Amino acid sequence: MSSGATSPNLASPPPAIPSADELVARIERYFPTVDGDFVRRAYDFAEEAHRPQRRASGEPYFAHVAQVAVILSELRMDVATICTGLLHDTVEDTPATHEQLVELFGDEVANLVDGVTKLGQMELRSKRTKQAENLQKLVVAISSDVRVLIVKLCDRLHNMRTLDAISRPEKRERIARETLEIYAPLARRIGINRVCVELEDLAFEHVNPAAHESITRRLRHLREEHADEVAAVSEAITELMMKYDIDARIFGREKRSYSIWRKLERKGLTFDEIADIYAFRLIVTEPDDCYKALGVVHQTWRCVPERFRDFISVPKPNNYRSLHTTVIGPNSVRIELQIRTEDMESIAESGVAAHWRYKNSTYRYDPDAAQAAGGDPLDRLRPFVGILNQGGDPDEFLEHAKLEMFADQVYAFTPKGDLISLPAGATPLDFAYAVHTELGHTTEAAKINGRERPLRTQLRNGDVVQIVKGGVRQPPAGWENLVITGRARAAIRRLIRESERDEFLRIGKIMADHAFRREDLTLIEGDLGDAISRLELGNIEDLYEALGRGRITSADFLNAAFPGRQEERPEAKDRELIEDDKARLFVRGRGLTQGVTLHFASCCSPLPGDRIVGVLIPEKGIEIHTIDCERLAQFEGGEMDRWLDLAWTPEAEGSAVSMARILAVMHNEPGALAEVARIAGENRANIANVRTLNRAPDFFEMLFDVEVFDTRHLANLLAALRMSQVVVSAERMRAELEENEVDEL
Repeated sequence: MSSGATSPNLASPPPAIPSADELVARIERYFPTVDGDFVRRAYDFAEEAHRPQRRASGEPYFAHVAQVAVILSELRMDVATICTGLLHDTVEDTPATHEQLVELFGDEVANLVDGVTKLGQMELRSKRTKQAENLQKLVVAISSDVRVLIVKLCDRLHNMRTLDAISRPEKRERIARETLEIYAPLARRIGINRVCVELEDLAFEHVNPAAHESITRRLRHLREEHADEVAAVSEAITELMMKYDIDARIFGREKRSYSIWRKLERKGLTFDEIADIYAFRLIVTEPDDCYKALGVVHQTWRCVPERFRDFISVPKPNNYRSLHTTVIGPNSVRIELQIRTEDMESIAESGVAAHWRYKNSTYRYDPDAAQAAGGDPLDRLRPFVGILNQGGDPDEFLEHAKLEMFADQVYAFTPKGDLISLPAGATPLDFAYAVHTELGHTTEAAKINGRERPLRTQLRNGDVVQIVKGGVRQPPAGWENLVITGRARAAIRRLIRESERDEFLRIGKIMADHAFRREDLTLIEGDLGDAISRLELGNIEDLYEALGRGRITSADFLNAAFPGRQEERPEAKDRELIEDDKARLFVRGRGLTQGVTLHFASCCSPLPGDRIVGVLIPEKGIEIHTIDCERLAQFEGGEMDRWLDLAWTPEAEGSAVSMARILAVMHNEPGALAEVARIAGENRANIANVRTLNRAPDFFEMLFDVEVFDTRHLANLLAALRMSQVVVSAERMRAELEENEVDEL
């Protein structure tokens, strides 16, 4: 049994430049058969390569790489990784080449150095896109070998330890902010807590120096005030463990300044309201002893029920395992206690780095040991690779990745009992995409704990989620608003992009056919090679997509197909839509998808049964209007080829649900709104939105957005409303309202 007042952390830095023998001696403590000569050769090579260089502090640049190697040795990394720490800047900052490293140190070290080098200067520059692109590079590099990330984290840690040497405050803040936004979360993601917390505290000092100083000052005061109290609690827990013959060691730890600041921000507390500035860690021998110690503590002191968590039964995604509890201890002191074994402690502090093992005279990562310990922390990196594989621009990737890194976790289960960890606030649709992208794409409904629930339901810890799979791969409108995980959003956006391209190709084909028919010609794709070349496009699909997106007009297309053609441009009033040239309006799954490339104009709310016309809106798709919509006048001055006369398909007329807008004047009396809702329900209509336009003592004017099947359905509903005693009048509304005309209910 032992006790102390501080938690273990990375050792204090050795002298600025430890000798090669000192570095080898550090490695020999955990890898007795290390090839010391190999390490010394890497040491000497890096020292010579960096000899002319100086850091901003004035010390030799080699001091930096030597310290990175020391930090890696403290994490007990393998020789290749430590030598990479020594050599990681040689190719980028000295005349040394990749080929030299291959010749002198082999492919493994050379490739690791190359992986670190390719990350480039990862700084949070003035442009957000630069940071996003760098994060993408980082994910690509670490997906092939996590040691690249570990070297980069240790490189950043030493840079943060020496950040004061940079004279410009704005540069210090920029580097510190990137550390908080990317590096510290990535360290936590793979479980290297000892690196994460130091990065956070060092960065916090530069990002918010006033808050850091205030919290540090308060902690210093509390340290002096409660020193005896911490010792007394440690002694009480030690005696309790000895009484019940539990072999354990106890130490108290002071919460880090940044973690306190996060709690103040997140929960809106004051410093005085934080009751757990100090926490205690109880390290036992076997997993069974964790629960035995917990029982002893709970029998001795009152437990705070909402503060108990069992991360042994359900580990965190980075494989963190521990029991957390809070009790009211001696003298009514609130005690936050973590109980874990030595192995759990190692994984909690070192994460993925804890799984490098000395075995059969070698020292390397042991995936079997990682799995035996409860899971592979490298799994935490794979969602980033999944997001990256979905494509999208760098800013989109950065948005998703930051969400994944910062969110708290919720744990849900598949019906077979497999654990799925998701950010807090995740929905069943997030769950489906976490299981498999294709399952997410085909999700129709979800059951939570046996009951069917809406897809927007937020999951809670312990929920059992069953996904009801459909047969259609579709991106329904608004799905992106039903998910919060980066993986799900990226997958949905990719599916929408794919659907958009397919549908713009269809639109473009229609536009090309129309253009040729107006010239009394037949479109033959094989004859369009010269036109494609003149338009500087790659192939026929690029041509159709450019037409469909409105990037080129039908006139441009015809001029490219028939150079020297003289185009007739009739006045807008003389233009007529060609009746025998109708495009068919497809329903979802068979053609154009509503909300993707097909958009019903809110100004006139077209319904099946209305005569409709489509207008091609560049980069948006086809916007559908009724033929008598007042807004069509604004398009008359445009190109004729942007207009499409459309007709409803039998499928749309038979089964589509569309939105109609009804303007109703009603008596101002109790139950009037309920009566309108009753009439709508009896007529198989669904009220989607209600707005009040004008109020008066006797009457009020309201606008209803109602889901109906077609114009006949709407006519029946209007007739039923007009028969009601509470309704003065009810009419279909076509014009859009000005913002100041509407009062939302």
